[in-house]
Amino acid sequence: MATLKHEYWLDSEGLPGLCHAGPDGDGFRKLLGEGATLVAVIEASTRYEAMSKYYQMLGRGAYDSDHPDDHKPYSEELRRRQDDLPSDK
Repeated sequence: MATLKHEYWLDSEGLPGLCHAGPDGDGFRKLLGEGATLVAVIEASTRYEAMSKYYQMLGRGAYDSDHPDDHKPYSEELRRRQDDLPSDK
C-alpha cells in the first residue's frame, strides 16, 4: 500500500488547508500566496486517513465520509511522483 505525504498549511489569514506534497499540490500552494506557513507533514495511505489526521490536528473531531474513493489506497504512481522529489521537499 502506497503512503503519501500531505502538507498542512495556514495561509496568511490563518485559514488551514491540506494538499499533497510534491507536484500534485503545486496548484494549491500557488493559491496560498506569501506569508503562508507549512505547519506539518502528514503521512497516510488513503484520503480518509489523511483527512482523519488533519481533522484531529484541527481539533474538529472525527472525520466522516461515505465517499468510496476516500477509502481507496493511494496508487504506486502517486507515491513514485513524490519519491522523485529532492529530499528537502
